Amino acid sequence: VMSLLWQCAIVLAVVATSAANEDFNVDCEKHSIKVTWKVSPELVEHAARLFLGHCVPSTFSVLPTGEGMATFHYNLNGCAIKKRVTGKKHIYSTSLTYRPNRKPKPAAISHHIKCVYIRPEGWIPPFLIPAYGSAEGHGGLVFHMALLNEDLTGLAKSSLFPLGSFIPIWAAVDQKDHQPLLLLLEECVAATTPELQSASLVYPIITNKGCLADGKTGNSRFLPRYHPSAILLYLQSFKFALGEEVYIHCKLVAWDPEVFDIEKKACHYIKETGEWELLDDPSQSDLCKCCDSSCKPRLKRGVDSEPQGLVQNSVLGPLTIVENSETRIPSEFVKYPTVEQGW
Repeated sequence: VMSLLWQCAIVLAVVATSAANEDFNVDCEKHSIKVTWKVSPELVEHAARLFLGHCVPSTFSVLPTGEGMATFHYNLNGCAIKKRVTGKKHIYSTSLTYRPNRKPKPAAISHHIKCVYIRPEGWIPPFLIPAYGSAEGHGGLVFHMALLNEDLTGLAKSSLFPLGSFIPIWAAVDQKDHQPLLLLLEECVAATTPELQSASLVYPIITNKGCLADGKTGNSRFLPRYHPSAILLYLQSFKFALGEEVYIHCKLVAWDPEVFDIEKKACHYIKETGEWELLDDPSQSDLCKCCDSSCKPRLKRGVDSEPQGLVQNSVLGPLTIVENSETRIPSEFVKYPTVEQGW
C-alpha cells in the first residue's frame, strides 16, 4: 500500500512542475528528491550559483549542445526543504534558483518545486517522540510527553528555561486499534522530585479536573489541537524551585472525543475576556465555570462505569528555571504560536 501511495506522490509532483517549465524535471523518491535542470550555455560558467534550496548541484555536466545539466539529489530533510502537513497530505516544497548575487538580493531565476505524499493512516509527526518524558501504558494504549522547542518544530534542545519564558509541553496517546480518543490533562503539578510523595512540595499547574490554573495567574494556555489525540500546553515558567531540577507530573486521560463534562475537559483562562474557555468547543464553556470553585461530579460514578486503562500518570523532566528579569513578558505583549490544523 505504501509503495502505491509513494508512486502516486511522484506523479502529483512531476505533473505540477513539468507543466510549469519543460527544462527541469522532478523525481520525488521515498526519502529524497532528485531534480535535473538543463540550463543555457550562458549559465554554464556560473554553475556554482545554481541552488535547490541552499544546496548546490550534486553533479554538473556540459552537454554537446553547450548547455549544462545540473542534478540535485538530496534527502527530503536537507537543503532547507520545507515540510507542511495538511489534511491527508505531506507536502515538501523548496525553490530551484539561479542567484548571480548573494542574498538578500533576489534570484534572477526561480522555480517552485513541490513533492506531495499521501499521509499514512495513524501518522503522528516524527519529531513528537518523547524527549525527557516517560509514561506507562496498558490496554493497548501508549502515552507520551515531551518538551518542544519554542516554534513547535521539533524537540527542545535544552531543558534550561529563563523565568517568564514559555515551556511548550506536548502530550499524546497512541491509539493503535482503539476508537478515536481525546487526550486530556486532568491534573499537572511541578515538583522537585521525579516521584511524588505525601510530603512533596508542589506547584499546581492544572487542577480541578482539567482547569489550567496557572493561566489565571500567569500567561499559560492550551494551543489549538492538530489532532484530538494530542494536546499542547504552552506553560509560562514560574518562580517555584528557581535554579533547582523541576519535574512536571501529569495525569493523562484518554476520553471519548464527543463527550465533555465537568470532570473531562480542558479549560484555560482568556485574559482578554476574563473568562474560562473550553479548548475543544468554546460554545460549551459553561463546563469551565466550576474552575473558580470545585468541579465535583453530580453523581458518584460506579466502579464498573469508569472506563479502564484510559488513565496514566506521566513525569517530564528534569528541567531548570533560572532567574532572568529581562525575559519576563507582560501579558499584553504575549503572542502565542499557531498550530496548523488538520494533521
